[in-house]
Amino acid sequence: MTLSPVPCPRRSLALGQQYSSLGSQPILCGSIPGLVPKQLRFCRNYIEIMPSVAEGVKLGIQECQHQFRGRRWNCTTIDDSLAIFGPVLDKDGLKHRSVTAQRAALVHSSEPKDVPREEVQVLLGEAGKENSRVALSSDPGLCVSAATRESAFVHAIASAGVAFAVTRSCAEGTSTICGCDSHHKGPPGDGWKWGGCSEDADFGVLVSREFADARENRPDARSAMNRHNNEAGRTTILDHMHLKCKCHGLSGSCEVKTCWWAQPDFRAIGDYLKDKYDSASEMVVEKHRESRGWVETLRAKYALFKPPTERDLVYYENSPNFCEPNPETGSFGTRDRTCNVTSHGIDGCDLLCCGRGHNTRTEKRKEKCHCIFHWCCYVSCQECTRVYDVHTCK
Repeated sequence: MTLSPVPCPRRSLALGQQYSSLGSQPILCGSIPGLVPKQLRFCRNYIEIMPSVAEGVKLGIQECQHQFRGRRWNCTTIDDSLAIFGPVLDKDGLKHRSVTAQRAALVHSSEPKDVPREEVQVLLGEAGKENSRVALSSDPGLCVSAATRESAFVHAIASAGVAFAVTRSCAEGTSTICGCDSHHKGPPGDGWKWGGCSEDADFGVLVSREFADARENRPDARSAMNRHNNEAGRTTILDHMHLKCKCHGLSGSCEVKTCWWAQPDFRAIGDYLKDKYDSASEMVVEKHRESRGWVETLRAKYALFKPPTERDLVYYENSPNFCEPNPETGSFGTRDRTCNVTSHGIDGCDLLCCGRGHNTRTEKRKEKCHCIFHWCCYVSCQECTRVYDVHTCK
């Protein structure tokens, strides 16, 4: 199947409200807020794979929350808004909202809040001034989001998540428009032959590129940055494809071994992109005139450093320190966040609390203990109460 690109004037990847059973409930494309015409046509033409697209974005959100669980910015979501990742991607959108004590308490809980399955909405890019819940607007007055490392990672992990989920869904046979990869990469090796269902990552990457990059066609620096980071996330999927094999024979003799191409666990993708976040390349914006008008491009800020490749993340705005609440930068601060008193890293109380110190309280927790396996076949456990010291930032 060929997914032909269609010109589209706006940018950002957004998924509107999804429902409790993504695989069984119908998706009404017109009810997804913020889709540009190209995305809307894509949704209507390939409605079968839209649940996988939504599942992929959710997967990216959850992986982001895992990777940043000990950081000052921890990918937290906002309970009373469908916008995911809060205003870290939308510096101006927060000017239209008040940061209440209730929201602050949510954001700085010890663990990032899970995204409700029925309320999956992602904004990767700009937020609409007119509607803070939808975080997109159809008018041209779009807020400019922060072009930071955090934004770079979110674009990469979400685009990778979409490619990953679509690829996996196709291999599982949930769609009639895609399936297994029949184009094997090379001849079989010694002692094994091709078999099973090779996952068609090229198709998943194509879907992610067509849907996620639909808005990234403006001649400005932010579109260039988003396109680059989206592609870096998708390239990670292709780079991590590996052979997976299974033995066949009596008593595991492995007389015959069949192999197929498979994706890795998504945790491996998250770990890799987190390393790319830590080593992201800072860029500068250059403007030059072309036949279509002024065009912005990105250039590496430091000529002595190795220029970024297609697998590296790029950014051109510095991140706030996220120590104190600041609506204009999208920071909620780190007050009341749980810290690790024994760690000297970023999750330690010294760094996570930004030098403000920490409070300590005791907490009783009921846990299963003294578990015994009984033949056959069940496990019985007692319930124990244990006391823990919990340290939170002042």
